[in-house]
Amino acid sequence: MKPRHFITYIVLILLTVSIVYPALWIVMSSLKEGNSLYSETLIPKKFTFAHYKELFTSTRYQYAQWYMNTIKVAVISAILGTLMTLLGSYAMARFRFVGRKFGLTGMLVLNMFPSFMSLVAIYILMLQFNLLNSHWALILVYSSGAFISNVFVAKGFYDTIPRSLEEAARIDGASNWKVFTSVMVPLSKPMLTYVSLVIFNGAWVDFIFARLILRTEDKSTLAVGLYNIVNQQTSTDFTFFAAGAVLLAIPVLVLFIWLQRFLVEGLTSGASKG
Repeated sequence: MKPRHFITYIVLILLTVSIVYPALWIVMSSLKEGNSLYSETLIPKKFTFAHYKELFTSTRYQYAQWYMNTIKVAVISAILGTLMTLLGSYAMARFRFVGRKFGLTGMLVLNMFPSFMSLVAIYILMLQFNLLNSHWALILVYSSGAFISNVFVAKGFYDTIPRSLEEAARIDGASNWKVFTSVMVPLSKPMLTYVSLVIFNGAWVDFIFARLILRTEDKSTLAVGLYNIVNQQTSTDFTFFAAGAVLLAIPVLVLFIWLQRFLVEGLTSGASKG
């Protein structure tokens, strides 16, 4: 084996261990008895699912409510954000109108700055519109921010689709809307899959904006609720927190595995049609 290949394998193994070990540690901690995360062995001597049961039966924390809040925010944000990205990026890629170049330049500049720089402005806007402690405030932030972040990815995808497909449809009498819905949207499946997954994942795990906007426990999302569990000075519910973190990760993992199949099918379909 060449030294270069040997070093590459070593680096990959180290990266894999650094990623897998913390996740495995959290899973094993959620299955052990007691409240402490410290353990002499990685694998517990005795497994228990009591912490998972307590997540939905405990009167101290509203974990089930946090879960439903997060699902609501993430799903609606993904739908609205994907729709905005689909329509906006298609218009930017296929039409020429006043302000198009300025708009693209402005969004490019905005992408150069981290999103948390807008915290103060977002807080003031939500306060003026009386949207503090509202899930719709989060949905508006996530979906509009997703458009800014993904418009160039989506536009670049549309730029790779031959215009001859649209011209052929128009020759057959199709209107602009018919061309968009019957030709472009089916070919956009891989791009839509990627965008929707990114938006959903971002809304699902976000803590900064949720912490800024949400004020009461019944409105909290999972990220904020789990943080509050271990943020208390006298809290010892670390295995409870680990169980909640495991359930937090499962939907994203399942969604990624499920959408990966549609991503491959969309890429194959687009290639054959093109």
